Amino acid sequence: MLRNFISYYKPYRKMFFIDMVCALFVAVCNLIYPYLAKDIINVYVPEKNLRMILIWGGILLGIYLIKALLNFIIQYWGHLVGVGMQGDMRSDLFRKLQSLPFSFFDDNKTGSLMSRVTNDLQDISELAHHGPEDLFLSLLSLVGAFFIMWDIDWRLTLIVYAAIPFVVLFAVCTRKEMMRAFKLSRQEIASVNAELETSISGIRVSKSYTAEDSEQKKFDDANDRFRYARKRSYRIMGIFFSGMGLMTDILYLLTLVAAGIFFLNGEIDPGEFAAFLLYISMFLDPIKKLINIFEQLQNGMTGFARFREIMDQEPEEDCENPEELGKVKGEIRFDNVTFSYREGDEKPVIDNLSLSIVAGRTVALVGPSGGGKTTLCNLIPRFYEIDGGSITLDGHDIRNLRRRELRQNIGTVAQDVFLFEGTVRENILFGKPDATEEEMIEAAKKAEIHDFVSSLPEGYDTNVGERGVRLSGGQKQRISIARVFLKDPAILILDEATSALDNVTEQQIRRALDKLSEGRTGLIVAHRLSTVKNADEIIVLTAEGVAERGNHEQLLAQDGIYADLYRSQFKED
Repeated sequence: MLRNFISYYKPYRKMFFIDMVCALFVAVCNLIYPYLAKDIINVYVPEKNLRMILIWGGILLGIYLIKALLNFIIQYWGHLVGVGMQGDMRSDLFRKLQSLPFSFFDDNKTGSLMSRVTNDLQDISELAHHGPEDLFLSLLSLVGAFFIMWDIDWRLTLIVYAAIPFVVLFAVCTRKEMMRAFKLSRQEIASVNAELETSISGIRVSKSYTAEDSEQKKFDDANDRFRYARKRSYRIMGIFFSGMGLMTDILYLLTLVAAGIFFLNGEIDPGEFAAFLLYISMFLDPIKKLINIFEQLQNGMTGFARFREIMDQEPEEDCENPEELGKVKGEIRFDNVTFSYREGDEKPVIDNLSLSIVAGRTVALVGPSGGGKTTLCNLIPRFYEIDGGSITLDGHDIRNLRRRELRQNIGTVAQDVFLFEGTVRENILFGKPDATEEEMIEAAKKAEIHDFVSSLPEGYDTNVGERGVRLSGGQKQRISIARVFLKDPAILILDEATSALDNVTEQQIRRALDKLSEGRTGLIVAHRLSTVKNADEIIVLTAEGVAERGNHEQLLAQDGIYADLYRSQFKED
């Protein structure tokens, strides 16, 4: 995992190198000051040499100005390295999410994934910048101070550095517990984000059902779990920092007493005593930085581990030598297809199903809920992998085709229309980003949405709001139809495309869908049987498989499931 983390430094290695060189000079500047202070106290003050005191004071001022400039470079460029790495990781993570199968998103909450893309990577950025820099500065300061202090008095140096093994041992003992605590904390904040995302997305539903108190309770429960996890991690951090602070204070006290005794015995002079105390303060600063590195390490590496959990997921992959699909006619065949959403399910959603759809014909799937109609539609674009059997398109097993090429030839209009935040134009062009203005407008006209869009103050540049919240259901549906018109696929899947609309709007949408279906293989999923009467073939699908098939008149004549459903709906109408 560490090697993978380091690989993200590669594009920024020059900037990182400059950052480390500046850190080196800052450490040198820090080491020079106590040594110069020793000579000023021992030589120039007793001699009352004001000229040399002012000269060395000016030299120190110059050193401080250079140090200030170097610290600016470290803070600015160093953070740019962290931000760049964070951006690269976020881009890689988003690209990975785009490549994962539907089953992954079925098992992971949106808010939790958002937390990994935002919160986790923020801490990784801080670790990427401050971690190596603080570690380098601290080690350099400790090593440099060791040799200078040894030159002053080796006994005092041994007293100081003998404490380091105890500091390291204490840090190692608390590290594992801190890692577990911070990981739990990240999991719980992800749960808070997930609950927040769900509540905000469903705010209209919760308000209409006056369920605000229930939603508040669910959020408070998730928030309380996070607070408990955070409290636990801060308790362990408190033990860590207080223990480290106690060790450094005791070390400072021992050094002060020992140096005082050596001074009284005449074994060190006043300048050496003062320099040693300054070096002790310098010694404590890198120790504190090393302590901070542990906190950054816990936060950053825990976040990076969660980042790697997604990056290590198996993506959707094509076979080694995919077949060329060529011009699609649209003949679809299911041969003994079996499918379950999860391994170990007692009964598959689709069990040993066989059926064929002739190219260019419109086939409707009807039947009771739970028969697998929508699932069947999701298997054709290979959103899920079947457990057994095969699905072929124009004689090609879809597992032997490139997913991208397969999906480019399939257009879907669903009941739950999803519009992206942005303009009408952007949402229609989603079907074909490189389309011309004329092509886009023609698609909108075919979907019978052009006149409405033209009446808007900003026309096609009107913002639709999050998920199209500023539009009615019928308007959103027509934009989604325009999107498919522009894509111009050979196969069309209509999954309950009009079931949520009123009768007048349904008729308008129906006309657009009829135009859209011309010359294509169409697969219609519908509960409202009046919308499928004109289909070339109607297939009644139940949990046991294909129960009936034929056109509207033939199925009514059979007086079976379809006839019962039709009569039931006719009575309701």
